[in-house]
Amino acid sequence: MNNTFNKQEKIKFKHIDYAGIVFYPRFLEMLNDLVEDWFEEALDRPFSKMHETNGIPTVDLKIQFKNPARLGEVLTKKLWVKDIGFASVLCGFQFVNEKEVTVLEGEVTLVNVAFNIERNSIKAEPFTEEIKNKIKHYEI
Repeated sequence: MNNTFNKQEKIKFKHIDYAGIVFYPRFLEMLNDLVEDWFEEALDRPFSKMHETNGIPTVDLKIQFKNPARLGEVLTKKLWVKDIGFASVLCGFQFVNEKEVTVLEGEVTLVNVAFNIERNSIKAEPFTEEIKNKIKHYEI
């Protein structure tokens, strides 16, 4: 796929369960890492800076686990944009192993939010045109 953001991750002991396969919550952590890397490396909006005033929480997640991933395997994690809205972005994602077998795939909806000084209130905030243009580069 063109216009995808890709990162590789090696399955380590910390990722697996007693059966020797990735424990499913670790996949969600890997997905969050992929989103965080995408924002920092591709959109020039690192979480460390963004989270001073804003956030990008997941508001919807659909995931299908297709095949197990095992200790020592290297996964290629792929992310692309399916739709961009006023303050939200719908991304597709896929993790494949070294044999190009799909391990998992799905969709995640992220919403750009701003929070007040006390951090006790958040509200959707539109993406800036600059960020929107960077996000659109990954639209398929």
